[in-house]
Amino acid sequence: MALTLVIDTATAACSVALIDDGHVVAERHEIVGRGHAERLLPMIAELPDGGRADTILVDVGPGSFTGTRVGIAAARGLAIGWRVPVTGYSSTALLAAAEFARDPALARLAVVLEGGHGEVFMQPFSRPILADAALASLAPEAARALIEGRRAIGSGIGWLGALTDARDALPRAAQAMLLPSALRVLAPSPIYGRPPDAVPQQPRT
Repeated sequence: MALTLVIDTATAACSVALIDDGHVVAERHEIVGRGHAERLLPMIAELPDGGRADTILVDVGPGSFTGTRVGIAAARGLAIGWRVPVTGYSSTALLAAAEFARDPALARLAVVLEGGHGEVFMQPFSRPILADAALASLAPEAARALIEGRRAIGSGIGWLGALTDARDALPRAAQAMLLPSALRVLAPSPIYGRPPDAVPQQPRT
């Protein structure tokens, strides 16, 4: 497997990793909130050889509108400069993969991320890493009703009130290789999870 730089800025975490043949060579992981643009390139520069790799993998969302775009812009820019390919993966799939790896007895879960405007992004998964439904942006009450006994993980669980089985979690770049190869070939374009707030005006006729 090629030396891969992984970039993950879709949530409150700013996370990068250099992975060689499935093994983590080095990583940097910080909870920065909204400071991705200031921290991302310095964190990459701290990796061996400035993070230079044969391929780049980036989290394309859903998550923070700004954070997702910062990561994708950096990945695309480095890919052009280094003349290497860049592909993407979903933040919900990565969180599901990491939780299934952490708990081998777990069969089903729901990833719940903060979504803005009082909603959460939610997507249910079954082992190994199979999406049981499409990603949705939901009011907390609707998301809670759809959990249906699954473990809930992610940064949005606090919006759902008290749950029997829940764990706060953020994506980590170093865990990207837990995803099967088929889930690491998304286009490096944002998955926003909800329609844009601003809609272009239609020309008058």
